[in-house]
Amino acid sequence: MNIETVKINYGNAEHANALISLLDLYAQDPMGGGHPLNAHVKEHLVAELSRRPTAFGVLAFADVQPVGLINCFEGFSTFACKPLVNIHDLIVSPKYRGRQIAILMLEHVERIAKERGCCKLTLEVLQGNAHAQQLYRKFGFADYKLASEKGNAMFWQKNLDAT
Repeated sequence: MNIETVKINYGNAEHANALISLLDLYAQDPMGGGHPLNAHVKEHLVAELSRRPTAFGVLAFADVQPVGLINCFEGFSTFACKPLVNIHDLIVSPKYRGRQIAILMLEHVERIAKERGCCKLTLEVLQGNAHAQQLYRKFGFADYKLASEKGNAMFWQKNLDAT
């Protein structure tokens, strides 16, 4: 089996279809919320991502089959005065897990981040997702702290959608 990772071209129909199908697979997984993407998201996401200059993604293909996806957004570290990359979504199709596909995609994202002069990669991971935490630690991620005595940073949200 040949695994290839590619930066997503939002104008490429094959890439667009792979992005939506893999993200929908992720959304239906308990770690992704357990519900399929709604029709609006499926119809508009690729166009919306293409309009955002800080958005990029990586797809993994096993031969010609799309099997992995990472969606990323460039942000900015005020403390380092450099850009950073936030990994927003990472999915590997269940039947292809355990084959280092996530590592290959993370390596590709890291190369892009270095090309952009980024100071770090960031991501969020669920407390109950021990498998993902193990993968991320293996790749070099660690808890985020500014001062040890103040503890780990927490990821919070405030939902602005009324629906």
